[in-house]
Amino acid sequence: MNIYKDKTLINFKKASSLLMKIIQMTEKDNYCIDIMQQNLAVVGLLKSAHQMLMESHLQTCFKSAMESKNEKRKREMIKEILKVTALYNK
Repeated sequence: MNIYKDKTLINFKKASSLLMKIIQMTEKDNYCIDIMQQNLAVVGLLKSAHQMLMESHLQTCFKSAMESKNEKRKREMIKEILKVTALYNK
């Protein structure tokens, strides 16, 4: 990866930790709103990590493919980006 790796990993680790907290809160029958707030925090961390991964990919792998003369690879890269974007927007 690159400059995004450390920040992305931090977000994944925070999300993982929060998920464990959410599980414990749910098992203890904590107040629903408190659980939902923690859940939204995880969603935010994962969205942020996704954005960093996308930026990194576009600035490295995708850029390299677009600068190459390999038309098949260019089409594959575009198809991959469209697929991930479609999944993200579901």
